[in-house]
Amino acid sequence: MTIGEILAVLRRRWYVMVPMALIGLLAAGHLYRSVPVSYQSQSSVALIDSKAVAELAPAFGNPIANAGGTLVVTADVLIRTLSGADAARDLHGLGVTDPYTVSFAANASGPMLTLTVTGTDREKVLRETKILTEFAGEQLGALQAAAKVAPAYFVQTTPVVLPQIPRPQLKTRYQQVLSVLILCTTAGFALSFVTETLAVAVRRRRAAAGSGGGVRGWRSRRRARGRQLDAVTLLTGYLVLAFFIPSNMTLPGMGGVGTPANVFALLGLFWYLAAWITGRIRPAPGTRLPRVAMLLLAVAVLAAYLSNATRGASRKELLGADRGLIGLLVWVSLVVLVSAAIQDRARLDTLLRRAVVMASVVAAIGFYDFFAATNIADQITIPGLSNSVPQLAAMDRGAFTRPRSTTAHPLEFGGMLALLLPFAIQQAFDPVRAHLKWWRRWMPVVLVGGSLPLTVSRTSIIGAFIVVLVMVPRWKPQRRWTALGLLLGSVACFKVIVPGLIGTITTLFGSFFANSDSSTQARTVKYSAIVPYLEGRPWFGQGLGTFIPELYFFTDNQYMLTLAEMGLLGLVSLLALFLTGIHQGGAIRRLARDESDRELGQAFFASALVALVSSATFDALSFPMFAGMFFLTIAAGGSYLGFIRRAAPKPLTVESSCASTAQPPAARPALPVP
Repeated sequence: MTIGEILAVLRRRWYVMVPMALIGLLAAGHLYRSVPVSYQSQSSVALIDSKAVAELAPAFGNPIANAGGTLVVTADVLIRTLSGADAARDLHGLGVTDPYTVSFAANASGPMLTLTVTGTDREKVLRETKILTEFAGEQLGALQAAAKVAPAYFVQTTPVVLPQIPRPQLKTRYQQVLSVLILCTTAGFALSFVTETLAVAVRRRRAAAGSGGGVRGWRSRRRARGRQLDAVTLLTGYLVLAFFIPSNMTLPGMGGVGTPANVFALLGLFWYLAAWITGRIRPAPGTRLPRVAMLLLAVAVLAAYLSNATRGASRKELLGADRGLIGLLVWVSLVVLVSAAIQDRARLDTLLRRAVVMASVVAAIGFYDFFAATNIADQITIPGLSNSVPQLAAMDRGAFTRPRSTTAHPLEFGGMLALLLPFAIQQAFDPVRAHLKWWRRWMPVVLVGGSLPLTVSRTSIIGAFIVVLVMVPRWKPQRRWTALGLLLGSVACFKVIVPGLIGTITTLFGSFFANSDSSTQARTVKYSAIVPYLEGRPWFGQGLGTFIPELYFFTDNQYMLTLAEMGLLGLVSLLALFLTGIHQGGAIRRLARDESDRELGQAFFASALVALVSSATFDALSFPMFAGMFFLTIAAGGSYLGFIRRAAPKPLTVESSCASTAQPPAARPALPVP
């Protein structure tokens, strides 16, 4: 279905779309007039140590100041105390009845707290902020007095930013107005196409009863005009936006999920729904498996969202849960568009080839970042987009700059390329492309595979090792030994061209196995810190997107993050996705009738296994480019499996074998049509 056809349907069913739009405008105007303006005031306090503690270090004598050896932990204790029910009750008695939050100050390296009060009365909000600021110091003193700390050792609070004049928060008001407009517009859009479907069904019945040639001819002409726009064209637009607009640049107010590529994917979902409702697209047969796995993940996300609604979540957590739902819709859109909307295998081959070519361009930008010791993405500015990762700078490890190209982090850069490396290798060996020059077939392999060591990351090296371990043993001996020789030659070239790189990577793995790496130790220490959050809500978690590092901590592990946000149900659904990809790759290889398809199945197997292992090394689905490529490859595996199954010969049965040797039955005479 083309854009022109969508607009034509909306024009024909104006009597549905126009009333819904008017209802949305009236409801939005009513909300704008009736919802009061919220005002917000903030103050900041810093924790300072006592002189006695400074003189007697490291003995200290104050258990609160010495908790963890830093006042940051003391600040965390104070934040949890002020956020508790007892403190809220005491503040209510002092006159603080509006919602308030206490958190670490943004971009602060020391024990600094930000106190925020939000309400509809400007003068009252300012008064409550002053009360909350004074109460924070009193509560810290009460904690130390209860611990029988001598007054000379008391940790003190000092105001750094006095309570500010409350400012109107119009963003919340506009969000409510826009949400009503979007809801009514979406409802009118859906009802218009439902009405169109019913009208088409009535027209078909009338055509079946009478002469339907004119209707059939009109529909065939309209279908011929709509062949220019299909799912592969839309997905190509998504790939262009995902690869070439830095993934840390998002629409304002949407956080990391608001990348232009994700917004385009949501529009693609609307396109599919419109085409599916009007009967233009039917899901390709045999491609149900990735959608079933996606359904399980959607159930887990919705259950976690409801679980978050039943607890006292902060405003940041509520917004994070909403962004989690938007991210789920983006993932659903990619899975549905690839697995259900692509009806031609040649078009699916085109999509995968375009993904590999664009990834090789991103890898080439990574080469430039590495050798120029810069990040080219920092120099890209697009009007209307904001940076969702503030103060992002070039990252170094050893004497090398870790490239990230157009991704948000070197880990995302390496993980995404490791996902697509198996397909670059498969396309280089594909006999269909044998007529092309060697550099056109092998340049993506060189760029994508050569970028992985440049990230100076264990995740990238492990991903490359998995690809080699899965794909090389399946090759014939001559190709296998040639590939191993080329790998050894590549290592030697890196050792000569980039002195010290191989040694740095070897040291990384050596410190990992010796358990002396600070990065690994910092990650493993956090594993036990997840347990308290898991014990509170073990089955459904606290909501996708709510475990915000500003409020909690970085997990650097997708499985740990999933346990905290979606519980055991979410972990099972995530593992089901990974196993679905692995099963699809194995099934394609098993059912394939030629060597090219067998290697394609092995590529899907290797890619899913890379995602399975890499998710234990960083929070993979928090990065939009990695998540997009993961769900796209999972859906592509299901689509290819459907094509392979439909092309596979049907097993012979006793009846079919007998029927094949017998004479075909005589055709029955046609009955006269009244």
